[in-house]
Amino acid sequence: MGTFGNLRPCNFAAPSLVDISPLKAEVCRDVDFNIIRELTGGIYFGERREDNGDGTACDTEPYSRAEIERVVRLAAHLALQHDPPLPVWSLDKANVLATSRLWRKVVTEVMDKEFPQLKYGHHLIDSAAMLMVKNPRALNGIVVTSNLFGDIISDEASVIPGSLGLLPSASLNGIPDGKTKVSGIYEPIHGSAPDIAGKGIVNPVAMILSVAMMLQYSLNLPEEAKIIETAVRNIIESGVKTGDIGGKATTKEVGDVVAAEVEKLLS
Repeated sequence: MGTFGNLRPCNFAAPSLVDISPLKAEVCRDVDFNIIRELTGGIYFGERREDNGDGTACDTEPYSRAEIERVVRLAAHLALQHDPPLPVWSLDKANVLATSRLWRKVVTEVMDKEFPQLKYGHHLIDSAAMLMVKNPRALNGIVVTSNLFGDIISDEASVIPGSLGLLPSASLNGIPDGKTKVSGIYEPIHGSAPDIAGKGIVNPVAMILSVAMMLQYSLNLPEEAKIIETAVRNIIESGVKTGDIGGKATTKEVGDVVAAEVEKLLS
C-alpha cells in the first residue's frame, strides 16, 4: 500500500481514565500528543550482516532526504488540522548519529521554508523518553521521529493511558489534507490476543477509535469521527467499561452501548 507514516495518538479517551494510568494524575492529566513514526527507512531496511562465526554482526541505518521530508510534511499537515495549530516535536540522536544529523537538518529546512506558521522543536530521543515519564504534557502536539525511535517511544507512550485496549493507530500512504482521500491501515496497537478470543473480555474501544481515525483521515469525515470519539467518552464516563479499565461490561455490551450512543448523537 505504500504506507510511510504510522500515527499513534497518546491521550485519554475519557477524563476519568487518568485514574488508571501508572503515572500520577497530576502528571498525566491533559496529555494529548500524536506520535508519527516513519515506516520506510532506517535500520529495519538497511543492510545487515549476521554473525558468521566471528562473534560480530552489524546493521546499517540509511535515510534519504525524500523519506524524511515526506514524513515531516505529514506531521506538519496534521498539526495544521487543529485550531490553533499544534506544535511539532522532532526526536533524533543528532549528537551521535549521522542519520539523525541529516534528519534534524531536513526537519529544520522543511519547517522553516514550508510551514513558518508552525512552532517546532527538536529533542534528543533519550531526553524525550525521560520527558515522557516526568512531564509528558511537554510533548503535547505532533511528535515525529524515525522508524527505530518511533517503534520504541510509541510503546513507551502506550503505557500512559493505562490499557492497550484504548489505543488506536493508523498507517497512511499520503497526507490527509481534507481534499484528497488517502489509503491507510487502521488497527488497535495491541496484538490479536488469541488466548482470550471468544471470552468477551476484550476492550473494543481501540478498534472503535481506529474506525474514527479511518473516517477522519481516509474518508474526510471529521465530524463523524468526532461523534464516535464523543460516544466513547460518554459511555466510559457513564461507567460502561471492560475489566481492563475497572469495569464489568463485556466486549459486546460496550460495543452495543457505543453504537446506541452514536445513534443518539446523530439524531
